[in-house]
Amino acid sequence: MNSIDIDVGGTFTDLVLNFNGRALIKKAPTTPYDLSVCFSRVIEEGASEFGLQIDELLPAIDIIRYSTTIAMNRLIERKGPRLGLITTEGHEDVVLIGRGAQWIDGTRVAERRNLAIQKKPDPLIPRDLIVGVKERVDSRGIVIRPLDENSVREKVRYLVSRGARGFVVSLLWGFLNPVNERRVKEIIRDEYKEFHIGYMPVVLAGQVVGKLGEYERTLAAILDAYLQRSMQIELSAMWDKLRERGYKKPLLMIQSSGGIAEVFRTSASRTFNSGPVSGLMGAHHVAKSLGYQNVVMTDMGGTSFDVGLVVKDSVRSYDFRPIIDRWMVGITMVKTLSIGAGGGSIASLNRLLQNRVQVGPRSAGSMPGPACFNLGGTEPTVTDADVVLGYINPDYYFGGKMRLDKNRAIQAVREKIAKPLGVSVEEGAAIIRKIVNGNMSSAIVKEVHLRGHSPEDFILFVGGGAGATHAEGFKGDIRKAVMFPFSPVFCAFGSSTMDIMHVYEASKKLTLMTPGDQQLTHEYADYNAAVESLVEQARKDLVADGVDPKKAAFVLELDMLYGGQFHVKRALSPRLSLSSTEDVRAICDAFNKEFSEAFSPFVVNPEGGIFIESFILKAIVTTPKVELPTMALEGKDPSAARKGERPAYWPEEKAFRPTPTFAYESLRPGNVVEGPVIVEGQYTTMVVPPRMRFSIDERGLGILETSPV
Repeated sequence: MNSIDIDVGGTFTDLVLNFNGRALIKKAPTTPYDLSVCFSRVIEEGASEFGLQIDELLPAIDIIRYSTTIAMNRLIERKGPRLGLITTEGHEDVVLIGRGAQWIDGTRVAERRNLAIQKKPDPLIPRDLIVGVKERVDSRGIVIRPLDENSVREKVRYLVSRGARGFVVSLLWGFLNPVNERRVKEIIRDEYKEFHIGYMPVVLAGQVVGKLGEYERTLAAILDAYLQRSMQIELSAMWDKLRERGYKKPLLMIQSSGGIAEVFRTSASRTFNSGPVSGLMGAHHVAKSLGYQNVVMTDMGGTSFDVGLVVKDSVRSYDFRPIIDRWMVGITMVKTLSIGAGGGSIASLNRLLQNRVQVGPRSAGSMPGPACFNLGGTEPTVTDADVVLGYINPDYYFGGKMRLDKNRAIQAVREKIAKPLGVSVEEGAAIIRKIVNGNMSSAIVKEVHLRGHSPEDFILFVGGGAGATHAEGFKGDIRKAVMFPFSPVFCAFGSSTMDIMHVYEASKKLTLMTPGDQQLTHEYADYNAAVESLVEQARKDLVADGVDPKKAAFVLELDMLYGGQFHVKRALSPRLSLSSTEDVRAICDAFNKEFSEAFSPFVVNPEGGIFIESFILKAIVTTPKVELPTMALEGKDPSAARKGERPAYWPEEKAFRPTPTFAYESLRPGNVVEGPVIVEGQYTTMVVPPRMRFSIDERGLGILETSPV
């Protein structure tokens, strides 16, 4: 299958192109002023490798998959429209009151420690644009106060007069019985019709998040409405260019739930963090083919450092109430960790902490970029430090397409870091590198330990353009780091391994095992009805995507808990439907097993009863995947790949020393290079310090590990 996979990052846009049985990777600088520009440029570069124009390539492509940070960028910039929120009368202040943690949600640790400056985030919808309407649905979904339609019309007109250009409708228990939310939308459409010039979108919270949690459900709907227009403009521009150049197949969007769906059937909030999620899914696919059970997936790009875990051949670890910017939402996301540590991360001195050097989270991005880019940037970045230390070749950065100015890198590090600290330029650069490596290593250790594991039990996968340059510094106690030919574009590669998958959630409380006597339920109808409702919804969406529902496999997960407990555990259900006591027991046994593995056998408590809180259905349609080839080993001698040598600074010796350089693409399976050495690729550079070795295995993968004594 011919496919294109694109990941738009803060600094570079990555491409993985599979065409006529050949796979290649490309990168292009991200154009933040118009993402459709870098989107087209990177495809054009891929087409040129096959001697084709873009309008010759696109008609032969079967599928395009896309991940992006558009949603996060637009949210940070606060470039959304003025919205009005319509809620149940008496609940107008819910999103403003928030939860207690709203004061620190989405803030960095250093900010949380300074209690004096803590304040709640400015709301996306101010209080004068929030109204309540007369209606009430109870917790069983029964309408106990009919909707006052005159009140709705009055409040809608008020919001428009105050400048609202879009509406969010979030009524109490609206996900359980949507009749009043839907009627409010009908009234708005009656007042302001779709063919009017001033057409305004209406987002129903119950449709965005169909489960319990008024606060998180409302915020998710607000984010969708807030980001909808800007994402629509960006993606429509891309779609129009694709259609003009002959592409007629689907444009699929990676979702943070681990799913993938047609772009015009994807809500904005579900695209948040889609790049790291696709990288993690790719790591899971590769780990299975290599026989690795536990993997730390890392991706160090220009702006951020992303970490995800494959544990016991599974990526089913979720954030059930993730934070997007400063907002807690009720959308389930695959768990990843991102910190501000990339090649473009800016190094500065914290005057309040006695000139302590800090790196990130601010980033130079692609415009103006690091000082060495010579595009107007003057702040020292991680890339500048790597250039100063001799690790990055200024004449071969980005495969020689982007020449770097080493003198500007030296000037930035000297003026902003070295001179104030009273150290040499190379020592200042080494400090920057040490700090950013320490930040990334700490992020890995934290993520692994919080899941109850030890780093020694994992393999490190190195992704991102800057990942190989710093892997030796953030590897820590992990015994082996693996670099791939596609490591610089690992997130784009990850999406190429993903199946088409829709994810559906619905809250439904059911008792499977009663407390005390541990009797299993014989009431199967409610369980089966809940699942069938989700399956029917999935079938409709697959048909709309142009996919035959008969090709889909349905996987059910259940949010479950023991009686007397508050937090739920998501477990894979062995049954889609119930028809016997054995079916119920199988689900209870599966939950007990997963709970025991996640926490401890000593806290398993079936005596308290077992209850279902929510149903999560995944509709999966498998797609062909590129597998890693197996090649014959050609011997240890790497001399054919040697390029020469250049001075590089090694902290162990506190001095520059002549260091051999090798061409990564010329190394053959079986070749071994002993550090200190630098291995240069088209889109990345592997730094191998003293007492470490870098080898190429039979799959063409680069292995970084400690040299045997």
